[in-house]
Amino acid sequence: MTRAVGAGALGRRLFALTMTLLAAGLGSFILLPLLALFTHGGPLSLLRGLGHPVALPALWLSLATTVTALVIVVIGGTPLAWHLARTSGRLSRWLETTLQLPMVMPPSVAGIALLLAFGRQGVLGTPLHSLGWSFAFSSMAVVMAQVFVSSPFYLQAALVAFRRLDANLLAVARSFGASPARIFFAVALPLARPALLAGAATAWARALGEFGATLMFAGNVAGKTQTLPLAIYAALETDLRAAQTLSVLLVLIAFALLLAVRGRATVVGRSSPLEKARS
Repeated sequence: MTRAVGAGALGRRLFALTMTLLAAGLGSFILLPLLALFTHGGPLSLLRGLGHPVALPALWLSLATTVTALVIVVIGGTPLAWHLARTSGRLSRWLETTLQLPMVMPPSVAGIALLLAFGRQGVLGTPLHSLGWSFAFSSMAVVMAQVFVSSPFYLQAALVAFRRLDANLLAVARSFGASPARIFFAVALPLARPALLAGAATAWARALGEFGATLMFAGNVAGKTQTLPLAIYAALETDLRAAQTLSVLLVLIAFALLLAVRGRATVVGRSSPLEKARS
């Protein structure tokens, strides 16, 4: 009996030790590059990297284009996710799967797809170019590439959030005479808000880090299409310090946004969504 208890205790200790070592190994592997990114060369070196001529123009372009892309994704993605979440059938499932393809598509393939659709020789690019509209290798192409690669992340989060809504709650809201629009804005959106914010943050971070599709569809023109990831690539060839500084900026911006969204998601509204629908 004593021997069995001892063997059980030894097994538990071995299991705990194995789990700890595995967790510490992967955690250290993830944290070490981040630590090196922030500490290599010291703070003065990072500050000097801001003086690189590509730094500030790339920062402002990235902020402007990613915010624009995020607005487009949220405005279009929210009703799209609501529609898909409330419909069923084979066609709906196929459409949902297809819309998620950019999430796993290689960036170079995404760039080629955008060129074939909106480039000067593309499916829509040719008639649009004849009308004086040209998207490829422009600032608008940067936004289009960011929307294409980031929208599936928001759609996925919004779909999960809308499908988790209590159908009985929506039915009660309808019984109170709430219109479809009021149910959507006063019940569904408030209840799904934390997940929608998290999805928006993920989509924004993906757009901020977009590289391959932007390079192929928009090019790498300083001050016009050169976003932070492209500026890091250009600076790496001549100035590692500037590339490190821009990388730190990217990480800090994404980290600050995630912290803000997490804090916002923990705030619970005082008024009940059902009461809003009833009023």
